[in-house]
Amino acid sequence: MKTVCVFCGSSAGNRNSYKAAAHNLGRILAGKGITLIYGGSNVGLMAIIADEVLAHGGKVIGIMPDSLIEKEVAHSGLTEFVRVGSMSERKEMMIQMADGFIAMPGGVGTLDEIFEVMSSNQLGLISKPMGLLNTDQYWNQLLAFLDHAVKEKFVRIEHRSNLIAEENEIALIETMEHFIPKEVDNKDWIAGLRSTMS
Repeated sequence: MKTVCVFCGSSAGNRNSYKAAAHNLGRILAGKGITLIYGGSNVGLMAIIADEVLAHGGKVIGIMPDSLIEKEVAHSGLTEFVRVGSMSERKEMMIQMADGFIAMPGGVGTLDEIFEVMSSNQLGLISKPMGLLNTDQYWNQLLAFLDHAVKEKFVRIEHRSNLIAEENEIALIETMEHFIPKEVDNKDWIAGLRSTMS
C-alpha cells in the first residue's frame, strides 16, 4: 500500500486513547512511507493524525468540499490539498486515490464513508483492504450488527469478512498489507437472493 485513506472524527472524542491511536497510526504511516489521504480538516482526530504524519516526514493529501472550506476548518499545512464541489465528489476521489481504507473512531460522517467503501466492495467495484481501528473496542457494536446482518441474510459472509478489525495500529496495517479479498460468485449470489423470495 502506497496510500491509505483514514476516516475519523472531526471531534477528538472523550478518551485519551483515541488521540493516542491517531498519533500512533500517523507515526506508523509516515514510517512506512505510506501517504495519508483524509478529509483535510484541522480539527479533531483528523488534525491529530495529519499533523503526526507531517511531523515525521510523511505526506498528507487532504480532500475537502468548498462548503467546509468556507467554514474555515481546512488544514493549511498539508503536502497537497484538493478542493472538490461536494461530499460525494470527496468520497469518490478518496476511493480512487487510496490503496486501502481505515475507519478510526468517529461519528455519522465516518460511518457514511466506510460504508460507501464497503458498498463498493460488495458491488465488486473495488477490492482494496478496508479496516476498522477498534480502539478501546469502539466498533464492537457495529461489528455485532454486521454479524447480525449476515445471520439474517442481508449481508454475505464474504463481504463481512473483507472488513478487517484490529485494536492495535501496527496489527491493522500489517493485516491490510497482506489482505486477500474474498470474492463472491455473482451467479451464486443472485441465485441465493432469488431463493429467499420464494
